[in-house]
Amino acid sequence: MKRLMLTFSLFLILSLAGIAQAQTPPELFRDWQQQHITNIDPSRVRYADLKRYLERLRAERIKVDEVGRSLAGRAIYQMEFGKGPLKVFMWSQMHGDEPTATSALIDLFSYLQRNRDAPWVSAIEKKITLRAIPMLNPDGAEIYQRRNLQFIDINRDARALSTPEGRLLKKLRDEWSPDIGFNLHNQGSRTAVGESGLQAAISLLAVSSDVFGSDSPGRIRNKKICAVIVEALSPFIYGHIGRYDDSFNPRAFGDMISQWGTPVILIETGALRGKNEMDLVQLNFIAFASALSALAGGRVEEANPALYDALRTNTGDTIFNLIVRHATVVNRLQMAQAQVSPFNADIAVNQETNWNKGKQERRAIIQDIGDLSIFYGLEEVEAAGYYVTVADGVLRPGAEAVLLFYKKERASQIDWTVPDLETSFPPDAVYRDGEWSGKSKLVKYSRALFQRRIKIGL
Repeated sequence: MKRLMLTFSLFLILSLAGIAQAQTPPELFRDWQQQHITNIDPSRVRYADLKRYLERLRAERIKVDEVGRSLAGRAIYQMEFGKGPLKVFMWSQMHGDEPTATSALIDLFSYLQRNRDAPWVSAIEKKITLRAIPMLNPDGAEIYQRRNLQFIDINRDARALSTPEGRLLKKLRDEWSPDIGFNLHNQGSRTAVGESGLQAAISLLAVSSDVFGSDSPGRIRNKKICAVIVEALSPFIYGHIGRYDDSFNPRAFGDMISQWGTPVILIETGALRGKNEMDLVQLNFIAFASALSALAGGRVEEANPALYDALRTNTGDTIFNLIVRHATVVNRLQMAQAQVSPFNADIAVNQETNWNKGKQERRAIIQDIGDLSIFYGLEEVEAAGYYVTVADGVLRPGAEAVLLFYKKERASQIDWTVPDLETSFPPDAVYRDGEWSGKSKLVKYSRALFQRRIKIGL
């Protein structure tokens, strides 16, 4: 009975302190679904959309100030919440085509303001002053390009300070001297977690302030914050959280802001097959809210930095959008009298997405041909029973991937030399611009099955 009373008393004390009532990641997941105010895919958000979001925040009585101007004269805004002694500074979209965190910040500030009566949000408000720049590069965002209108990478301008946006970021940091910084970016959709072949949906980095990777007290605290984020996101994307490369770069703002006295956490949002853009906004929201709650509630000090240290480092160039396995390639190349006979090979394809006059255009491009057994595809199909060629030209790296699949038993009926092959001899399956027709005739490739076949000599 005494133990029961002691447990109840401890629960009551923690509840009154606002510690026990911090939202769990599943609750934050639910809350974002019910309360988020962003309603446009981040890649489609332009400067006018941001201003509409900010007007909504102002209507909710959130402090939103113009703090500077871009090269083209667009206002750069800063949002603020809380009045505590711990100063946290976040900035997003210094690369104009990396927009996910911008929407997440809008949702975060709206959520905090509307839930100020919740004990854990009240603790954030009392213990933290949070400032965030949602779109540092509005000129780049407007035309969806990485660089600013000088075609300078702002994130490589920390030393030269040639860009007005870079000078502004340094000025805001120097004048306020925040305790913690969050540098928010997007990474490539084909970034992998180590050698796992799994997409890195989120990558974290407790940025070092020197070339030696020294662990200052601020960096150790940031590793603990990263551990909190790993715990918060693992229920949703387990195995898809990586660690960003920690090479020190004296031109990069994250590295230099850490050196100037504000230890920085880098969060890079990637992609995850089956998740859309708004799903990734939701993950960012959960990460931000969990980190702030842990800082305000004192739970960061209890976090285990080993969770961060155990994250596998990102790798690039190991994942393709599509790998066609074990195809018999018909390469209709004719050079003088030489012809290429059909040969067995894997085919790797990536999809390229570009914005043209406000419209999204997607093309599929052949990346590699040959033995691709060490690589992974977000989609893999088994083509051992098929001849594969392209609708036009030669099947080679760099060519457009309009892939035609023909069952091998049809080979004797097909004249591979005709110019209108697809019309004259309709294929069994077609892959064009990232879309399939007739795919049901193909079998999804099983890496485990293929490895078992190798072991037994099949």
